[in-house]
Amino acid sequence: MNVVVDLNRCQGYAQCAFLAPQVFTMRGEEALLYTPVVPEDQLERVQRAAAACPVQAILVGEEGGGARGRA
Repeated sequence: MNVVVDLNRCQGYAQCAFLAPQVFTMRGEEALLYTPVVPEDQLERVQRAAAACPVQAILVGEEGGGARGRA
């Protein structure tokens, strides 16, 4: 699975970093870093993180197909 974060939309609420810390991390109070290719053991956590994003900035999709839709 691939993940893309719309960093223009992201407001730094850090719900994703709390729910999937191996994929999403915060630098300072507003800068989000993330791993675009999600390890298989983190799929469920990333899906939960995408669903919990208050501004729906996280896009998830199949590998090779790019990210699709807002979760």
